[in-house]
Amino acid sequence: MTDPTRDGHGTSESRRAFLGKAAAVAGAGALLGSVGTAGASAGMLPSVMRRTGAKPPGEGEAIRMAVIGPGGMGTGHCRAFSTFAADGRANVRIVAVADVNDLHAARGKKAIEEKQGGDTVETYRDYREMIARDDIHAVLIASPEHWHAQHTIDALTAGKDVYCEKPMTLRLDQAMDVRKVVLGNPDRIFQVGTQKMVLPKYVSARQAIKDGKIGTVLWSQTSYCRNTPEGEWNYYSIDKNWKPGVNLDWDAWCGHLGPREWDPKVYIRWRRYRDFSTGIIGDLLVHEMTPMIHALDEGWPVRVVATGSHMVDMDMENHDQVHLTIQFASGHTMIVAGATNNEVGLETLIRGDRANIYLGSRHCVIRPERAYADEVDSETIRGKDIGNDQDHLRLNWLECIRSREPAVSNIDLASKVLVAVDLATRSMWDGHAYTFDPSTMLARRV
Repeated sequence: MTDPTRDGHGTSESRRAFLGKAAAVAGAGALLGSVGTAGASAGMLPSVMRRTGAKPPGEGEAIRMAVIGPGGMGTGHCRAFSTFAADGRANVRIVAVADVNDLHAARGKKAIEEKQGGDTVETYRDYREMIARDDIHAVLIASPEHWHAQHTIDALTAGKDVYCEKPMTLRLDQAMDVRKVVLGNPDRIFQVGTQKMVLPKYVSARQAIKDGKIGTVLWSQTSYCRNTPEGEWNYYSIDKNWKPGVNLDWDAWCGHLGPREWDPKVYIRWRRYRDFSTGIIGDLLVHEMTPMIHALDEGWPVRVVATGSHMVDMDMENHDQVHLTIQFASGHTMIVAGATNNEVGLETLIRGDRANIYLGSRHCVIRPERAYADEVDSETIRGKDIGNDQDHLRLNWLECIRSREPAVSNIDLASKVLVAVDLATRSMWDGHAYTFDPSTMLARRV
């Protein structure tokens, strides 16, 4: 593997200092844990530490970014950003990747170099060595969910701007740790990679609600349903060339959830296992819930109850069918359904006492309630076809790195989503309702 002290991108002394500081922080977190929410702590950062990183890129200077976790989704990000570079859509260069799997790191390196050309992409097994480089402006995190929090915290405290794949964290206590660090480092740009966030229809719905077009916003519904007969996430194939202890550090991958016996199914299909993922909720439903929560702007979730079932995929630990009821501080209630065994979902809809907003198409459609048909006009606010909305979110992050304006998928929104995700997950496993108090940031079982 590459020795970061010899690559000409900074002094070995500064890197050793950062790595020592990161190790000390991780150790302190493991002893102290998180305070303020129930649930398993990952031993995240107990207090904010700050370190001066690379200066924001100057005019005409390329954004130099690194990727943690060039696996499945990570490879997609590598290809997207290197395509931006090759096509001239953004002045960005991926200069390094880190993965505990040497084969994944090599694959990411190859995909980037073939597309963007130019300088060699450095590979690392220990991500801390990579983010200690002073020449890197930004870090994209596409690791498994149980690593999101620590990777985000370490990257932010190393002075980098961060794009973290959804869900922001695996558990709520981790989300609050990340929130503390993001808010404590306001000069850093932080984006959560949730699809659909920039679709024009949700922007229009948010404005229509603010303008009072549907009256009092009562309740809403959304879903993410698909049918995967072979078993959801089983399409991630097992590679016989993976050799723990040789080209893959299994203990490092497990992190605070280890040690445990090597299991290639857990390693590549971790979304199926409750220790490592919230399954449908965190992987699929966040794409629907996040833009809806943003459009509604109804405050924090304060009460959540959910049910989950095993109806078809009996081998998966996480549920293959889920139903969530989420109440917000305003009294608004959101109904959410998810399935991996049937593709017919709920109509995406926001109900008001005067009119309803239909979001099932590309457009924002407002239709009055019968009692207000003479007062409220039907309206279709046409949404532009923007193509790949995820690319637009990626580009928003790059634009914010230059402008230093907050990213659209920000920490406040991501924190609210994690309250809903975490409380729903707890509810469906133990059968209780859960409440959240925004004034104390505490969750409680009812």
